[in-house]
Amino acid sequence: MTDSAIDTRVKVGSIEFAAPIMTASGTAGYGTELGAYLDLAGLGAVVTKSLAAYEWAGNPAPRVHQTPQGMINAIGLQGPGVEYWLENVLPDFIATGATIVASIWGRSVDDYRRAADLLAQAPDAVVAVEVNLSCPNLEGRGSIFAHDVALSAEVMAATEGCGRPRWAKLSANTDRIIDVAEAVAGAGAEAVTCINTLLGMAYDEVTLEPALGAGGGGLSGRAIHPVAVRAVHDVHEALPALPIVGVGGIASGWDAAEMLLAGASAVQVGTATFADPAAPIKVQDELCQWAGARGIHRLADVTALA
Repeated sequence: MTDSAIDTRVKVGSIEFAAPIMTASGTAGYGTELGAYLDLAGLGAVVTKSLAAYEWAGNPAPRVHQTPQGMINAIGLQGPGVEYWLENVLPDFIATGATIVASIWGRSVDDYRRAADLLAQAPDAVVAVEVNLSCPNLEGRGSIFAHDVALSAEVMAATEGCGRPRWAKLSANTDRIIDVAEAVAGAGAEAVTCINTLLGMAYDEVTLEPALGAGGGGLSGRAIHPVAVRAVHDVHEALPALPIVGVGGIASGWDAAEMLLAGASAVQVGTATFADPAAPIKVQDELCQWAGARGIHRLADVTALA
């Protein structure tokens, strides 16, 4: 259980969360999937798998491949769409008492606009929208929105219709992450989430073909943790007033503490839930134990302590 002597409250922009640990988008389903393993209301927030304005089938199988210290996936953002989620998933989700952050994605700026506009009707339990910019796009010269400074800002401006704070989820696959962070902040992002998966690829040793049906995919898990910590550090150092949610290879309390030390205000746990669905709450408990052992009574005080 979380140490009651530790003040676990943290703020990400205008929102105060009861605890600093959240699930990471794409690793905890759309609603109550992890509810059998932990109290969803005991986390800072549950971040949904990214939803588009429409149903999307995703990539061909196989979609997931284990790697040393992680996994590579090419799920392809399969999902039922925002309208289905609002009508059929969200009511049971809200009943758990969870604080909810809805993640959205699109293949064009207009796709993002439509998804955000649909979320305008969401109940107050959906406290923020995470705009997943680390997606393939059709409108830029690059393959991912978050690699394009101008397009990233255009997407953020287009998502204002959701009527709640927006976080921009950024990519460490580009050396322009600071430029993108500055641009999205100027276009309305209240915070940034650093980082998404790293581009990767693996081959099957029997068939000698790519291990994933789509070819390449996104690498996640403990192997990318130092990259994520560096991204959080660099963005915070360059833009100290911009709140950051740190994500990437978090599997222990110390992993989470590193993110806070680097400048994150909150932390998301993702791939670790595939090995242990209760990982987010365990990480939160370990973080509190780490803080208590050092005489730190407010987790918010750890942010940028280094």
